[in-house]
Amino acid sequence: MNYCPITNEELEVGHQYSIKGLKLLSPKLKKINIFPYSAEEQRSEAIARSSKLSIQGMQPKLSVKLNIKNSSFELVEIGGRYIFKPQTENYKNLPENENLTLHLAGTVGIEVPLHGLIQSQDKSLTYFIRRFDRKGQKTKVATEDFAQLSHATRDTKYSSTMEKVAQVIEQYCTFPALEKLKLFQRTLFSFLVGNEDMHLKNFSIIVRDDKIELSPAYDLLNSTIVIANSREELALPIRGRKRNLTKQDLFYYYAQERLGLNQKVIDDIFSSFQNEMPQWKRLIERSALPKELKIKYSLLVSERTNRIGISF
Repeated sequence: MNYCPITNEELEVGHQYSIKGLKLLSPKLKKINIFPYSAEEQRSEAIARSSKLSIQGMQPKLSVKLNIKNSSFELVEIGGRYIFKPQTENYKNLPENENLTLHLAGTVGIEVPLHGLIQSQDKSLTYFIRRFDRKGQKTKVATEDFAQLSHATRDTKYSSTMEKVAQVIEQYCTFPALEKLKLFQRTLFSFLVGNEDMHLKNFSIIVRDDKIELSPAYDLLNSTIVIANSREELALPIRGRKRNLTKQDLFYYYAQERLGLNQKVIDDIFSSFQNEMPQWKRLIERSALPKELKIKYSLLVSERTNRIGISF
């Protein structure tokens, strides 16, 4: 790995993280040891612990804490501040994909938790992300996903629309206009990076400083390059459509008519994405994805940006 998976800084030979990246994990940290489990062992641990963890989903997940004294991450059943996602058997390079996708999101002003990659015992890479619904090891931060708020279940999390997602924001958020701006950023981002799995459980609200707002973004992934013969562009439809979306659908109908964003705000969001395209190219190239997936990722972003008038 030639670049820090947390900060994207160029690394010295033999280093896995930059000093800045380590300091983001903890000011006292000087190194991180290899995670002492193979990808297969991590998947087995995730299955064995699944009934005891509050985190769920299709990818195997582990609850982990950072032991600063030992310079290592350790598996725990309670009190974990990080979620680990190892390599899977059916879909290759998901950790590298998710880490890159969150880095891209951060460039356009989408709030994302601290995240990165760590080398496992078998030299595979595992993705980690800091939990935003925890303070310390014991304090939970009030959060609810949109499936809970919409009275949906895991089986019906795709049975909604982006219009209904906006309704949840209008009903629950302290400052809906601001949160709808964030919603449009995330919707546009998901379209551009091929994230077609933004179902109701992948949106959440959080209570911070007595304010109810969208939580930091999570579970962002270019699923289009992972799923064979993928045909959808969003998990939840806009104006009844999940594919062949246009600038008219995204900017004029959804942003302007449905979310009520004014033209200056929409133009500013458009410009912010356009301005970051050179950085997106660099981040894709610097990512830990294998070359063939870097090419697929870039080609997809190029097609989607071109469709709405952004130059990649």
